[in-house]
Amino acid sequence: MSRPATFVPPPGARAYRLGTARGEFAVIEAGRPSRGTVLLLPGFTGSKEDFISLHEPLAGAGYRTVAVDGRGQYGTPGPADDEAPYARAELTRDVLAQVAALTDGPTDRVHLVGHSFGGLVARSAVLLEPARFRSLTLMSSGPAEISTSQQERVKLLRDALAVMDMAQVWDAIQALEPPEDTEDGLEEGLDDRADLKRRWLANSPAQLIATGRQLCEEPDRVAELAALRLPVHVLSGERDDTWPVPLLDDMAVRLGAHRTVVRGAEHSPNTDRPLETARALAAFWDGTPPAVDA
Repeated sequence: MSRPATFVPPPGARAYRLGTARGEFAVIEAGRPSRGTVLLLPGFTGSKEDFISLHEPLAGAGYRTVAVDGRGQYGTPGPADDEAPYARAELTRDVLAQVAALTDGPTDRVHLVGHSFGGLVARSAVLLEPARFRSLTLMSSGPAEISTSQQERVKLLRDALAVMDMAQVWDAIQALEPPEDTEDGLEEGLDDRADLKRRWLANSPAQLIATGRQLCEEPDRVAELAALRLPVHVLSGERDDTWPVPLLDDMAVRLGAHRTVVRGAEHSPNTDRPLETARALAAFWDGTPPAVDA
């Protein structure tokens, strides 16, 4: 479970509901698009707050950043007992609707960033409509299904959600977790733990079940993505048990992608080392083609 430093948007950022052709989505937005617009998709059990420490440095680099809660995630409601709205095709169309709402027309393109499961959805959106994107960053997101150990954890969660409500599952997760270590930042205040619980309870159980299944069944689509010749950035921490780092290294080679390993970070470099992550993102985007084709 990702642990953002805070759930409070930084100065200059605003939280609002983005209206699209497929409904409203909770977002946090910051910055002006002098160098481009960036759409950030969170991972499994995560939320838009996972990118909260990236907004200020990326705004300072000239980028407009928009982090979004997907359907059924935290601030964006979704059905609690129907998995159909969380099929990959539906989540992909949601992303394309968000892009349309954030741009001025079909030739106006955005940088897309997906963390973990968000990277799989981001890849699907790029493969469906590549002309809407300037680049794709796969942040701690691999070529296919997650590792065997993580598949086992996801199966346990899905089994629990089938017989327990969200509050009961939260209590069970907390009972199994080791005592908090200070590196997570949770020692800064009790509100952090309350925020994490509030986010968990707001997630749709059907969304978690459906997306958990997708994490365990994802096919390898690297060759399809490489064929697009879109600028791709593979960014990760130096340790990751969801998709091992050597697997991410190999994916980057297959894609001909820019590769960044953020030292001192694990599966969530966006929360572990946000300043280093922001610098790597901005440096990559600065080298991509303009937002609007001539």
